[in-house]
Amino acid sequence: MTSLDANRVVDAVWKMESARIVAGLVRMVGDVGLAEELAQDAVLAALEQWPEAGVPDTPGAWLMAVAKRRAVDHLRREERRDRGQERLAHDLATRSGDGERDVDDVMDALDGEVGDDVLRLMFVSCHPVLSAEARVALTLRLMGGLRTDEIARAFLVSESAVAQRIVRAKRALADAGVPFEVPAAPERAARLSSVLEVIYLVFNEGYSATAGDDLMRPSLCLEALRLGRMLAELTPDEAEVHGLVALMELQQSRSAARTGPSGEPVPLHEQNRGRWDPLLIRRGFVALLRAREAGGPLGPYVLQAAIAACHARAATPEETDWPQIAALYEALVTVLPTPVVQLNRAVALAMAYGPRAGLTLVDTLTGEPALKGYHLLPAVRGDLLARLGRHDEARAEFERAASLARNAAERAVLRRRAATCAEEAGADEDVTLGETARTFLARPELSADTVRSYEQTLSRLCRHLGEDVPLRDVTPDRIAEVFATAWGAAASATWNRHRSALRSFASWAAERGWAAAGLAAPLDRRPEPRARTRPIDRSLLESLWERPGVPLRERTLWRLLYESAAPADWALSLDVEDLDLPGMRGEVKARGHWLRWQSGTAALLPLLVGDRRRGPLFLADRRPGPGRMPAAADLCPHTGRGRLSYERAEYLFKRATVDLDPEGGGYTLHRLRHSRLAHLGEDGWSAPMLMALSGHASARTLHGFVRVPRPADTVA
Repeated sequence: MTSLDANRVVDAVWKMESARIVAGLVRMVGDVGLAEELAQDAVLAALEQWPEAGVPDTPGAWLMAVAKRRAVDHLRREERRDRGQERLAHDLATRSGDGERDVDDVMDALDGEVGDDVLRLMFVSCHPVLSAEARVALTLRLMGGLRTDEIARAFLVSESAVAQRIVRAKRALADAGVPFEVPAAPERAARLSSVLEVIYLVFNEGYSATAGDDLMRPSLCLEALRLGRMLAELTPDEAEVHGLVALMELQQSRSAARTGPSGEPVPLHEQNRGRWDPLLIRRGFVALLRAREAGGPLGPYVLQAAIAACHARAATPEETDWPQIAALYEALVTVLPTPVVQLNRAVALAMAYGPRAGLTLVDTLTGEPALKGYHLLPAVRGDLLARLGRHDEARAEFERAASLARNAAERAVLRRRAATCAEEAGADEDVTLGETARTFLARPELSADTVRSYEQTLSRLCRHLGEDVPLRDVTPDRIAEVFATAWGAAASATWNRHRSALRSFASWAAERGWAAAGLAAPLDRRPEPRARTRPIDRSLLESLWERPGVPLRERTLWRLLYESAAPADWALSLDVEDLDLPGMRGEVKARGHWLRWQSGTAALLPLLVGDRRRGPLFLADRRPGPGRMPAAADLCPHTGRGRLSYERAEYLFKRATVDLDPEGGGYTLHRLRHSRLAHLGEDGWSAPMLMALSGHASARTLHGFVRVPRPADTVA
């Protein structure tokens, strides 16, 4: 073996075994700084002997044995006053020099509450005599085996600052004579937050290595998971401990899918979810439930675990509940307002509400000093710019991110993204009106009806201006000429419909840098006469009430909405305890209004309520997952199910009425309510009567259903 090979092997072994070696030595000599020196002596011995003698079968045990012999020599030379160390020195002096088993037996006799040296070392490194920054830096160095530059990367601070923290921390521990033990419960709670931070930073360094050729260091992830699980057993009532374990379990479940055949990183939305580890996902969900059972306010680790659970629940990337994730990040920012959390929130906002929403937040972070050398800031900004079609700007951001990335695999991916953006930027210069229109209409988020409507507008533009005209040559004045020729004499509704389509197209193209801003600026919206919502025919509603196979929940909700003429969100906010079944009414407490119903609803409500005494009246189909638990007020204590959402109720009603709607789209709950108002107006109800029933605040809002008299029409 060459010296270079020996260096590589020793470095690898040190990464895996340094925590146990240093921890074992601290237990023997009682001094962190001395323990690290003895461990480094063992490393030097390995560098001298392994090139000639070869690597031992168990290199970690070899290093530990050599380090222990160095410690034994030290104890024999030094006189100790501590009783435990006197006992150890005396016992070692009377035993054979190579009795490693004897050394372990003596040390086991000195064990305290937890027989794990690494965990002891963790709590010692997080002693209150140290500053919070020094605790984390020292523990990363001792139990994670991380270099000073790697710790600096994790903290986003300079290497010199980290080195000074470590030196001062060792000196402070030695001066204070900190014992090598797990502290008692009161003191342990005070140090817990630092311990959790250290464990998670170690996990992150293993999950996404800051430097080197490999994206991941699995040994660090497994060590962090082991320590997290041990802490969870030691502190079963600490929600944040279980939250951290859940977070690490769920993130580790994706490790097999995070890299491609050549070790290149695979983005989350491109990962093969069939390779995610279902056992780790289940363990993560269990840990998240234990965190919830522990109670207390939601902390940063529980919230991050809930975000990871949202990803784990989605069988495909398209099923990911990004609005829920964005909401969780909103809550996380309130308890952990760091620039990195804000950057992650920007990604969630972009996925939930479009790249423009994310880019707006990212742009506010570009001046953050803590993110100055953080490669993910320009990487995220480049991705959002590319999604907006601003490929030249995106290329510059990806190149900057690649220059900042210290991990070879990440750097290669960022350079490929930059090259792709450069190619697309060149193609953008010659984009034509026809090509852009076809790309715009091919977006998957557009419904078939929207595509047909937009296509009418864009087809007319292409016929007048030419499909092959460069989009950059299309000006607002030319657009105005086309509109004046094609729809100048059309009805206001027709003009406004085509104007709306053009505005959507122009905004989309301008975001990508393909068209000048304000293409639709010369086109003013024309006023339209207010139209009355057409009611659903009474006979159709009667057939709906009697339709077989409609679930009890939907049948009750629809009858209640129709008979009460109340907004759907009012009805969905009702709780079981708000009902006055004999009086055929229910109180909407937030509005100070009573919903009143008739015999159709009165016959169904007792069947729907059953034996329930509290909680939401209308319940969701199933219990919520760990990552999207509703508020306590929206959770049924009897069934564990949450409150039925407006979106779900709307979807079910539209689906059930598709065959009744001549347009084939299905009716809305809003139209169901207005149908009731229209039918009552036809039956002679006055505006005050409709106001009392429906909760309308002004009679003027009912003009579409009854004639509201003007002041001059009123008889004195």
